[in-house]
Amino acid sequence: MKIRLKDGSVKEYDAPIAAIDVARDLSEGLARAACAARVDGQTRDLRFIIDKDCDVEILTFDDDDGKKAFRHTASHILAHAVKNLYPEAKLAIGPATDDGFYYDIDIDRAFKEEELPLIEAEMKKLAKKDMKLERFETSREEALSMMEKAGEPYKVELINDLPQDAVISFYRQDDFLDLCAGPHLISSRAVKAVKLIGSSGAYWRGNEKNKMLARVYGAAFTKADDLTAYIVAREEAKKRDHNKLGRELEFFTTCDIVGQGLPLFMPKGAKVLQIMQRFVEDEEERRGYKLTKTPFMAKSELYKLSGHWDHYRDSMFVMGDEEKDDDVYALRPMTCPFQYMIYNARQHSYKDLPIRYSETSSLFRNEASGEMHGLIRVRQFTISEGHLICARDQLEEEFKGVMDLIRFMTRALNIDNDIKYRFSKWDPNDRRKYIGDPDMWEKSQNIMRKLLIELNVDFTEAEGEAAFYGPKLDIQFKNVHGKEDTIITIQIDLALAERFSMTYIDRDGSKVNPFIIHRTSIGCYERTLAMLIEKYAGALPTWLSPVQAIVLPISDKYNDYARQTVATLQQRNVRAEGDFRAEKIGYKIREARNDRTPFLLIVGETERAANAVSVRSRAGEEGSAPLDEFVARITEEIASRANYTKGETPR
Repeated sequence: MKIRLKDGSVKEYDAPIAAIDVARDLSEGLARAACAARVDGQTRDLRFIIDKDCDVEILTFDDDDGKKAFRHTASHILAHAVKNLYPEAKLAIGPATDDGFYYDIDIDRAFKEEELPLIEAEMKKLAKKDMKLERFETSREEALSMMEKAGEPYKVELINDLPQDAVISFYRQDDFLDLCAGPHLISSRAVKAVKLIGSSGAYWRGNEKNKMLARVYGAAFTKADDLTAYIVAREEAKKRDHNKLGRELEFFTTCDIVGQGLPLFMPKGAKVLQIMQRFVEDEEERRGYKLTKTPFMAKSELYKLSGHWDHYRDSMFVMGDEEKDDDVYALRPMTCPFQYMIYNARQHSYKDLPIRYSETSSLFRNEASGEMHGLIRVRQFTISEGHLICARDQLEEEFKGVMDLIRFMTRALNIDNDIKYRFSKWDPNDRRKYIGDPDMWEKSQNIMRKLLIELNVDFTEAEGEAAFYGPKLDIQFKNVHGKEDTIITIQIDLALAERFSMTYIDRDGSKVNPFIIHRTSIGCYERTLAMLIEKYAGALPTWLSPVQAIVLPISDKYNDYARQTVATLQQRNVRAEGDFRAEKIGYKIREARNDRTPFLLIVGETERAANAVSVRSRAGEEGSAPLDEFVARITEEIASRANYTKGETPR
């Protein structure tokens, strides 16, 4: 039997061998560090028996799948500890996450903060016992019997939902047993550096109609120093969390009487959104886009034609009952079908193409309560939406134009080094999620992949993440807590033009369906704002700041000169304000710094006499400058969208 390793070398064995023994054969150090194995591309338990020729890679904590096996083991130790301390608790699910793990537990209440150290101590005690994690498979009947006797209703539900031909496996560690597909570590001993970092509520299976469970979050590392560094970074992330910082800076607020997922933008936040929207619309117009304005709602017939009714209805706000009402309406989740109706208002020729429609679109999606977070996931949001309708021989050039626009936007926001590109494909094994035939999907995916390669885009591929009508390029950004979200998308659509009977008269006089590119240029404004607040710790670049300069008179005697300075700045389109409160200058400076204002201009007798300002910037520089000179400097900085904030929290 031949086993090919990651470096291309081949090991030969005369008999079946466990993955852990392959690791030992390579080195004892590797065996001690091993968390899992990848066998012919599948992540496997280290106990997995290899009995045929295959490719094998031993995974350690340095590998993503190795981390997941390590942290998944930590989640089982967490569940074990909870059951020891709270025997009445019922266990739901406990997966690894990108930066840790959690377990959902039914205990009829939330865990108190002071209970987490007790659970953590029990976890460490269990880990020290060097418990062996033993995997075994069993029949559906036996699995149900075991979980029913153990009084674990959530496990019973999970087993019942498994496909009839599914392999049902459990892991046992001492007297604790859990339904799990794995993989896990061989022993609990390695899970030493562990920390429980919080508890919150979570609906069972993310459905607000289900029971609220207690979710306990944890972090686990192989080294105590790495755990300490993570905790420090987490505390820093909390300071940057837009949901906290955005409220403190009075960018937005929420109100229960208004509703969850419906943020209220205060003057500062509304100003930033306005700046971004004007910037986007002006740039799109410069690039040949035609602005449209379409209704916020439509009859169900429109969404049935587009496919949203079948593939998206659960996420839509529907008004009316199809069985009782002549017309049922729904708030729009996308703008594309509306712009297609604009296209169809007259017959087009090949000479008209490409047509680039753009719209600042308010959209509505009925997100589950447990999924919403600050400005990142909301029920009403606004996007820079656009649809390019073109001939086949124009598709590649138009796609490249869209990519150029998006790169321009990400450079302007200074996030071009913070984003990742994901090529999102369909899942051919789940045809119900999609429209179109396999040939259409193969064709559209091949087009997008070819273009991404030509454009030297460094991308990963994700199966099952496509839109229901076509593949996507998703531009991803991680928030301060490590969760990845999509901020901008491009989609190639070969299906909806035919559905909507969209045609153009080709050179030979025949009617032809155009190709369509769906895209956003700056994405969802709310989500992008959240991302910018976190990236810059609230200290937005000067061109985006709601207040770009604040004038601080040392005393009331200099209020008139301060007002003249504000007026001069405003006449040059600088967003300037004055602080005329009867407060000490030191207090005013601290307040302005806490508000992340880019420039503080202090004025007193010396400045008034010289028609100057004493400048303090977020970059730390201080000094006096003639007012005209400062005005020229700040207007140039705004025009060039220069960024002097460096993403730092202001002193």
